[in-house]
Amino acid sequence: MGIDASNQIILASGKAPGVGGEHVLRKISMLSSHEAHTIQLPPDTKVVKDICILPGGSALFASLGRRLSLFSMTTNSVVLECNLPLPAWSCSAHDSDSHRIYAGLQVDGRVLVFDTRQHSRPLHSMAGLSKHLVHTLHSVTDNSGSRKVLSASAIGPCMWDADGNQSSPKLLLEDDNQRVCFSLACAPPSSDLLVASYRPKADYSSGDAAAPSQAYLSQTPTQSGAGKLGQHTVIRRTGNASFAEGSTCHSNVSEVRMCKSAIVPCGNDEHLFAYGDESHRGVLTWRLPSLGVHSGLIPHRQPILDLRYAGSRAGGGYLGCLSDDKLQVYRVDR
Repeated sequence: MGIDASNQIILASGKAPGVGGEHVLRKISMLSSHEAHTIQLPPDTKVVKDICILPGGSALFASLGRRLSLFSMTTNSVVLECNLPLPAWSCSAHDSDSHRIYAGLQVDGRVLVFDTRQHSRPLHSMAGLSKHLVHTLHSVTDNSGSRKVLSASAIGPCMWDADGNQSSPKLLLEDDNQRVCFSLACAPPSSDLLVASYRPKADYSSGDAAAPSQAYLSQTPTQSGAGKLGQHTVIRRTGNASFAEGSTCHSNVSEVRMCKSAIVPCGNDEHLFAYGDESHRGVLTWRLPSLGVHSGLIPHRQPILDLRYAGSRAGGGYLGCLSDDKLQVYRVDR
């Protein structure tokens, strides 16, 4: 799901009805009560794993069809495709440079950097600290004004130089062999406040969970009961290139899905952390940076699959949450 707050448009990926239905985008206007406009994607696009709304009314999406695609909201069509060596799970772009776009790959932990004006090959191919898939990307600016890319894989969140000048990314927290990072929330453009979500590492020898190929590569969301107890951890910047672990709270998280989370500005320089709890089957929110309980939103019948916040230049923003059969969008006033 992606939310264009300025134009009040929502894009949601899915499959067309019927056996063997093609993967499609559904375009929904928040200004109209009409049904979603279904847009056919190019053949072999496969599952769309991430959507990033760009300035100027276009959207970037990463898919398992080994593509990083640029979608025009005006023509309702894909206007640019970057071919990738492997399926992509995440994408991002900088607000200050919409020509520079990023893709996080599924198998080998790399982040690829492209320029939309010359996209036949990546500008940079940046190797990660592990071979785990890059499930989250955020484009940010550090406190020196330099452009950076935040990524997250199973080992935790990392920070990269956006221009590919560093040999390897910096791991923000010490690797904990007992837990798996599956989500990273950020409040761009700054990287001063983050929340990383973890679940216990599965013990495959005792049959504790699905096999690794299922846990990381499943294309179909797995329905589970109440999930398992996971933790959400605040990460605060303590220096130009240093970060520290802060408050922690617990909730029921999916055993296999790479669920999204969000940081929501709510006025007076205050923020909330939002996450789709498995047992609640709805979004719960916590105050930041203390992670004190704030509230729960109206639950769904199915687990939350995606969660996005998008701010509007006019003030306020929108928090959207998506399950198999329901889309909710909340107006957030600052």
